[in-house]
Amino acid sequence: MSEPTAKKQSFANRLYTGQLSYDFIRHRKLWFIISAAIIALSLLVVLIRGLTLGIEFRGGTDFQVPMEVTATTVDDVRSHTGEFTVDELDPQVFSLGESQIRIQTRSLDPGELATTRGEIAEIAGVAPEDVTYNAIGASWGKEISRQGIIALVVFTVLVMLLIAFYFRDWKMSIAAIVAVFHDLIVTVGVYALVGFTVTPSTVIGVLTILGYSLYDTVVVFDKIRENTKNIEDTNHTYSDMANLATNQVIVRSLNTTLIGVLPVLALFIAGTFLQSGPLADLGLALLVGMIAGAYSSLFIAAPLLAWLREREPAMVEHRERLERRKARSEAKAAHRSPVAGSDAAYATVDAPSATVAPATRMPGERRERRTGGTRAERKKRK
Repeated sequence: MSEPTAKKQSFANRLYTGQLSYDFIRHRKLWFIISAAIIALSLLVVLIRGLTLGIEFRGGTDFQVPMEVTATTVDDVRSHTGEFTVDELDPQVFSLGESQIRIQTRSLDPGELATTRGEIAEIAGVAPEDVTYNAIGASWGKEISRQGIIALVVFTVLVMLLIAFYFRDWKMSIAAIVAVFHDLIVTVGVYALVGFTVTPSTVIGVLTILGYSLYDTVVVFDKIRENTKNIEDTNHTYSDMANLATNQVIVRSLNTTLIGVLPVLALFIAGTFLQSGPLADLGLALLVGMIAGAYSSLFIAAPLLAWLREREPAMVEHRERLERRKARSEAKAAHRSPVAGSDAAYATVDAPSATVAPATRMPGERRERRTGGTRAERKKRK
């Protein structure tokens, strides 16, 4: 085995056995404060900047026109939309493949629709009849938003029930859901910060990252359950074994996240470079959510679970019992007899029934069972 491989396996083995570890549980207050600050900042950004909702949520008019798409086509079309006759269109331009351009605007009345349609056709060099459009009402967008909220609530309830049933521990459900909502809020905050449009692709990405975050958290919880089985019969606290479990899965979590992030990063870069709205929206949601999910499973879910479990009466009693046992051991060590190791340890006893521990005999001093003395003592008496 080569030396680099040996070092790598040694590092992983030291993490797994607890020889090398980071105390996630003891530093939980620090990470809870950091996570709370990130959540507060994300909510503040959403309140100040707001979310850029796509046409599917706010309503509007969606135009699609056949046009050869090159690297500069989207920018060229976007620059021409600023010269449209109708005011305050707030147009958004995307590419659809290599032969179509999509332009989304606010809701238009029949006159504004005809005018804008003609100007789009002029930009693309086609007849107005070749420009297709679809009017989306605001009521439809509100219905989609309402259904999305209902789906999120149902998802949360079902996940909590499933985790509680699988692990037989409702505290794991609470810790897992807190981690999931952390990932959700952070992703929404990043969307508000960069100004990306919230589209159905965003919803797909968010649902995907929720599942990914739960998967990562369940892996950590499963190892914690394995390590804390019959914890009351051991000399370790729940926090000790939970921290060991978190360190044991950290390499797996990092490797899984890295492998998952690389293709998602490529998707995001491709969507941004090609100025394809759906690809960029999906890529950003997945990228932020996967990184946040790996963080929350290690620094939020596991420490929060340990904190909740340590407050149980049985765990409190177990921890106090360990502390009393440790105090007794230290007291015994402090009051241990100072005779040990001195000349008194080698004193002889003439009584036939007395025995001396082998560790306390001097070299060459073999006792005789019948006379009860050492060879030196018998020679002296003669």
